[in-house]
Amino acid sequence: MTIHYLFYALLFLAGLLTLWLARHYMRERNYRRRPYVAPAEHDWASRPRPSHPPRHRVALLGDPGAVATDGSDPVLQLLEQWQQETGPAGTVVLLGDNIYPVGLPAAGAPGRAAAEARFSALLSALSHFAGRVVLLSGNHDWNKGRPDGWQYLRRQEAYVRQHLPTAHYLPANGAPGPVSLQLDEGLLLIVLNTQWWVQNGPRPAADARQPFQELRTLLEANRHQQVLVAGHHPLYSNAMHGGKFTAKQHVFPLTTVNKRAYVPLPFIGSLLPLYRKTVGAAEDMAHPRYRKMRRRLLRVLRDFPGVIYAAGHDHNLQYFERDGGHYLVSGAGSKTAFVQAGGRATFVHEHQGFFGLDFYGPRQTWLRTYEPPTGTAEVFRLQLSPTPEATAPTAHATGAAAWPRP
Repeated sequence: MTIHYLFYALLFLAGLLTLWLARHYMRERNYRRRPYVAPAEHDWASRPRPSHPPRHRVALLGDPGAVATDGSDPVLQLLEQWQQETGPAGTVVLLGDNIYPVGLPAAGAPGRAAAEARFSALLSALSHFAGRVVLLSGNHDWNKGRPDGWQYLRRQEAYVRQHLPTAHYLPANGAPGPVSLQLDEGLLLIVLNTQWWVQNGPRPAADARQPFQELRTLLEANRHQQVLVAGHHPLYSNAMHGGKFTAKQHVFPLTTVNKRAYVPLPFIGSLLPLYRKTVGAAEDMAHPRYRKMRRRLLRVLRDFPGVIYAAGHDHNLQYFERDGGHYLVSGAGSKTAFVQAGGRATFVHEHQGFFGLDFYGPRQTWLRTYEPPTGTAEVFRLQLSPTPEATAPTAHATGAAAWPRP
């Protein structure tokens, strides 16, 4: 009798899971690859834009590590168009995962030629830019977080020094940061190496708490400025690293590791998304190291309303406004992946491209989307709420200094 009850209980649970997956799948069909805009911002296209050019522009390009190497890459073409329009009053920030799949292998190692070709194509697209170029590192640049990842990171940094010497690779030598860079009068960029907190194996020695104390000091000393904080890992996400999965990934869970691994594992397959949502791999928000880093970072940022935090990692475009702060995910530089609509997001889109920030003055910053093929038809733009203290006189940044480069 007990066996019969157990059988019917399992059958009932399987039926519930099937209904949930079917409903989940039908909802996904309605919004997959379509831009989502929260109801409060549905009139974004009718809002007036500034009539004068911005004083500084920033392009936020995350996860560009799989760009085409034959000159046909649509995102790089769009970025080059942005660079020509912007000129010297601009900054391109690469938000990590600059080389897929495992960063830059040693000379002569398998995969070195392909990695070098991709990275060279990326650096070549930036070589004639009259403004600044800033590169961060992501988990793939550290050999996907494996114990020898620091060696991969240092090889990539050395490659940039050799082939694009005017660029800033921050923080230097894989340190956690924070590192500051004055982009313009009244506009400060702060860079964190978020991979440092989740990395396995050797890494530069540092106290895990000290960077957050230094970040707080930096933000306190620069309340009079507009501040952009950049790191690879997002703090909010409606995508895979934030625990959001498609119905297909419940039935074919191995596709979360390899998109071609269509091995059907119905019901049992739901355990992998559940694991990544609750326990997490090292690259997921649920993982203990990531969760601790995120909690400490948010504790600082929430005390400084108006600060913008930009990340990559998830392969889509997302914008959240939380507790007076602005949180971007701009990881669609060379790949796309599922992102769930709604929730607490103001905007999401599963599409290649990048976010741009146009800084007009202390009370006016605009977020813009740039998506191939041409990027001329905007999918979304929004004026961001300003920092309350941004009306104070401008001054030079204080705190941690940037890696000195030409």
